[in-house]
Amino acid sequence: MTKFISLLLPLLLLATAARGAEELETPASLKQLAENFVAQQTAGQPGAEVTVGAVDSRLRLPRCAQPEAFLPAGSRLWGNATVGLRCSVPVPWTVYIPVTVRVMGMAIVSARPLAQGQALSLADLSLQKQDLTQLPAGVITDQNEAIGKTLVSSIPAGYPLRADMLRAKMVVFQGQAVKITAKGAGFSVSAEGKAMGNAEDGQPVQVRTPSGQIVKGIARAGGIVEIPF
Repeated sequence: MTKFISLLLPLLLLATAARGAEELETPASLKQLAENFVAQQTAGQPGAEVTVGAVDSRLRLPRCAQPEAFLPAGSRLWGNATVGLRCSVPVPWTVYIPVTVRVMGMAIVSARPLAQGQALSLADLSLQKQDLTQLPAGVITDQNEAIGKTLVSSIPAGYPLRADMLRAKMVVFQGQAVKITAKGAGFSVSAEGKAMGNAEDGQPVQVRTPSGQIVKGIARAGGIVEIPF
């Protein structure tokens, strides 16, 4: 009997070890969970390229019945990010896995050195494919958002344009004689006035009428101020 037990013991140990190994999450399974989560979250983002970082092979996490992937509070899948994995049963645990999300897209850059105050034309702009996650917020991706606007500071060639770097062209100037228009259901009224400030297209501006009344409207090209109703 003793001899039989001594022969059986190594087999029992191997079986126990194998069962224990099966009950642990593997680095590959954890990485796959993170990859699936990121793929779902970025499915609607054109040009997204995702890389999931390595999982620490020293982790000894019990196999989870229903693992859940999540984004840590205040984070987003943009550039260098982190995906969390957690388990509630049978044993609670949480682990974080690094991921990198690159979004390749077309950005508007300066085609040549541009000076402060310069009004931009199509010839001043160029489309360039870049990783949008590595660019500052507000980068312009549509040339029409830049054409006709002026730069608040000088920039070198190849510099990505941001919305906060541009100012729209002034369409109304202080002291300018403007046409006030008011339209509503079944009526249209126009009058003359004098602008009391500068305004870009779409910005509010005050106008003094010949009678001295001050009205507020929206500046439009051609020296027009619209009074909304």
